[in-house]
Amino acid sequence: MAYNILVINPGSTSDDIGYYRGDKPVFEVTVRYSLTDLEPYEGKNVTEQLPLRRKLILDYLLDHKVPLKEIDAVIGRGGFIRAMEGGVYAVNDQMVSDLETGRYGGIHPSNLGGILAKEIAQYAGCPSFIANPVVIDELQPVARYSGMPENPRISIFHALSQKRVARLIAEKMGTHYEKVNCIVCHGGGGITVGAHRQGKVVDVNNGYEGDGPMTPQRSGGTPNAGLVQMCFSGKYTLRDIRLKLRGKGGLVAYTGTSDVKDLEEFIRTGEKRPGSLIHCTREEAKLAEDAMIYQISKYIGSMAVVLEGKVDFIALTGGLMHSKIIPQEISRYVGWIAPMYVFPGSEEKDALRDAARRALDNPKIVKQYS
Repeated sequence: MAYNILVINPGSTSDDIGYYRGDKPVFEVTVRYSLTDLEPYEGKNVTEQLPLRRKLILDYLLDHKVPLKEIDAVIGRGGFIRAMEGGVYAVNDQMVSDLETGRYGGIHPSNLGGILAKEIAQYAGCPSFIANPVVIDELQPVARYSGMPENPRISIFHALSQKRVARLIAEKMGTHYEKVNCIVCHGGGGITVGAHRQGKVVDVNNGYEGDGPMTPQRSGGTPNAGLVQMCFSGKYTLRDIRLKLRGKGGLVAYTGTSDVKDLEEFIRTGEKRPGSLIHCTREEAKLAEDAMIYQISKYIGSMAVVLEGKVDFIALTGGLMHSKIIPQEISRYVGWIAPMYVFPGSEEKDALRDAARRALDNPKIVKQYS
């Protein structure tokens, strides 16, 4: 059955919005907010931006002559809420309260997705959902052990993207996501590698500011003793260390840039584009990218162990996979494990739309947040 679905995917400085009548997009737009737009909200709770973002969405619906009453469902990107298993969740008052207050991990712009979905759905008189937020937790018990009871491993990863791609590939193979074992790597500013066993992500690195391979902007797992020494050296503040873990770690620390396209062009030609922040030689740039690829491949290999060698396929997705070099080199390392599929980009709007469609087709799959 064809449904009319509104998708809302908020980011720090943009909103990714789509409205679909059945399979036909009425509009798909990424609206970017300028520093002037966001200046009045500087230093304030991100929920202060709700009127600005709500008006923008409603204006787009009005401009495209979409009557609110024709909308069958509104789905938003899931934010930082209580850790839970994957799936489609109805947005209820408890969820909105947790998103507004930042009860679980602070206020992130993605928290606005569920709140906006519920508000606009109330106008339209239809259900509102979120699906597979970054905090879904399906880890098997042994995966939680870190060696420190006070500091267990936790699940924060690109759940929406990973599950979408795994589901698509399983369908192409003529089976269901819940019947396959696979490894999915999402590569962007952060990189997460998940072991999916029959519909559950039983092990995955914390891609927010925890372990895993180094990325364009994050250090990934680092030698513990050296990190502790840095923390107590008196040279760095807490903010400095956090930035080294997330924001100024990884490729940008070694080369000066987190723009992989720019870096690969420099490696290929030796030329830096105007305004480039690259501060290393071509040889150093290539070695840094090779190291990131090497670490990604090691994590994929470790997830094959988690699945006891029973891997139906490996999937690579996210913005990094637009590179011609990165997927090719990862395949050289781990292509022997299982067939490999590459899905460049994140496909988050499509993932959210499909989740809403499944929820409308079969309301029994919709989970309740508490």
